[in-house]
Amino acid sequence: MSLLTIAIVVVFVLGYACIALESFTKINKAAVALLMFVFCWTLFMVDPGSYVQAAEGQDLLSAVNGVIERHLGSTATTLFFLMGAMTIVEVVDQHGGFNFVRSTLHTRSKRGLLWRIAVMTFFLSAILDNMTTSIVMVMVLRKMVNDNADRMIMAAVVIMAANAGGAFSPIGDVTTIMLWNSNLITSGGVIKELLLPSLVAMIVPAFLLQYKLKGELPEPREDKSTTENELTQLQRKAVFAIGVGGLIFVPIFRYLTNLPPFVGILLILGLLWFVTEMFYSHIKQAHGASKRITRLLSRIDMSTIMFFLGILMAVSCLEEVGVLSALGSWLDKVSHGNHYIVTGSIGILSSIVDNVPLVAGCMGMYPLAPTGDMAVDGIFWQLLAYCAGVGGSILIIGSAAGVVVMGLEKISFGWYLRHISLAVLIGYFAGMLCYWAERTFIFG
Repeated sequence: MSLLTIAIVVVFVLGYACIALESFTKINKAAVALLMFVFCWTLFMVDPGSYVQAAEGQDLLSAVNGVIERHLGSTATTLFFLMGAMTIVEVVDQHGGFNFVRSTLHTRSKRGLLWRIAVMTFFLSAILDNMTTSIVMVMVLRKMVNDNADRMIMAAVVIMAANAGGAFSPIGDVTTIMLWNSNLITSGGVIKELLLPSLVAMIVPAFLLQYKLKGELPEPREDKSTTENELTQLQRKAVFAIGVGGLIFVPIFRYLTNLPPFVGILLILGLLWFVTEMFYSHIKQAHGASKRITRLLSRIDMSTIMFFLGILMAVSCLEEVGVLSALGSWLDKVSHGNHYIVTGSIGILSSIVDNVPLVAGCMGMYPLAPTGDMAVDGIFWQLLAYCAGVGGSILIIGSAAGVVVMGLEKISFGWYLRHISLAVLIGYFAGMLCYWAERTFIFG
């Protein structure tokens, strides 16, 4: 490893440490992530020729710009998806669309609510993606739980349940979508063999975390923002149908068109925007203005968006200099090819850095085999889907769901590490043990 590559890794580690210590430094993690992004790529540009080879007839600078733009484009798809999903959920919520979810989840018992939240999040994230599901459930929690300490525990359960639920579905997580699109796993195979391990990975930490909650919730106060509305009941139902139905339709749209998921999200946002503008065009400008999408766009948490931009682009620099692939090769060597050790380590690593480049690196390192553990629906690929998805919950910045909830609920890295990470880690290994038992005694 060259000195330049070491310098890039050092910058990333120092930046990561500052993010982890945000509660002590009082420096917003978005600022640190943006600096990580810029410093890593600035060091990369000191000697880009050692990492990028220009094609014949192409100058080096153009080649490097192409690499950066490729990574930025990949990152932008996540950012636009996030912004679109957050806006859609906010519009539906402002028009009372999630009242039925609150009524379904309603209970005075704090522990009872935790379990209802966990189960609903788990199965909803298999239909939607885990990031969108997390946004929806946090919005619901805000209406039901006033105490900040209790809501943080339940929001952490949302992260864990969303990632676990996304791991057993071919459309529930970005990494499973990648593996599914590359024909490394099948929808039937991954659901059949990963449903039970993912369920265990959700139940075990939820069981442990329930003891942090005691007593009952007070009667919820009436929410005037959703009960007083200028739109008719039929119009509010239309907003809900387009918003939530559209979120469910996004993976179908992707399957039918092969377009990235963010295109489907923007389709639904555009349609919802058009329809609500038609509804409000017959209402005086002074009435309902606060619920129009032009006003609701200002509610998007841009610090979360900037954090996402910085952290994903910094990780992409590590990927480009070969650190991630070298780490994967080292893991394979020291584990002597033990798939449980390799994928388990990758899952834990995915709690630190984004799981997408990790899974992409594994897909590039390990070729598909006609038979055996590396075949379609083989042990390695299914374990990779499980570990990369569930492992992201061990630390709050290890998944899109975690980053979103971190921004929405202002949960610090240190608090999550002290109160949540151990329970999730126990559930993570319990799920792997369950998968081993399945493969040994049922599907072996």
